[in-house]
Amino acid sequence: MREIIRTENISKKYIMGSETVNALQSISISIKQGEYVAFMGPSGSGKSTLMNIIGCLDTPTSGTYILNGHNVSDISDNELAAIRNKEIGFVFQTFNLLPRATSLENVALPLVYAGVGKQERLERAYQALVNVGLGERASHRPNELSGGQRQRVAIARALINNPSIILADEPTGNLDTKTSYDIMDLFDRLHTMGNTIIMVTHEDDIAHYAHRIIRLRDGLVESDEINENVRNARLATT
Repeated sequence: MREIIRTENISKKYIMGSETVNALQSISISIKQGEYVAFMGPSGSGKSTLMNIIGCLDTPTSGTYILNGHNVSDISDNELAAIRNKEIGFVFQTFNLLPRATSLENVALPLVYAGVGKQERLERAYQALVNVGLGERASHRPNELSGGQRQRVAIARALINNPSIILADEPTGNLDTKTSYDIMDLFDRLHTMGNTIIMVTHEDDIAHYAHRIIRLRDGLVESDEINENVRNARLATT
């Protein structure tokens, strides 16, 4: 598998008044295409900052970040936005759906920014909804959907541009236990279809769906381990 993400000694500092906060300190990781990785760590560990950098929502203070062959460590906001729209599909804890737009319109939105024509946008958006089991909810607005259905719409939107990476930030944080497991089963299915998934979570049971768990503490990688339970279960079914 080819490398899709590489960070080399990246750090991130924030100036807060007279205080300097070292959110990340010398983080070096490599993630290959098709991997399913969870970032874990307590509050203040740096996992959200690392997610923002990997998702091209922020740039490191120092070090190098290579995304799918592009050095995105120190580029303009416009260049960063273009790469983000092409390479990253985001799934957020709060869904981030437009309240007055239908499911179909929400899913099609990234294609508007990509310059895709209306008919193709709607066709691709509908197929994406079918793929997550929500074809019959295409005309519904977010307030007409359950939490799990809204997250499925968000996942369909994340997939619409065929991104290099699906980046999921606490994707089950606003869902009940059963719905959370349903959503994680969907991520499992997406992974078996070849998608690269990076998930940020503080929940052990959710993190253990991933095949690799990277734990952060105080802005450093504390551990980076293969999830043996998942690997063994996969081997048992092959």
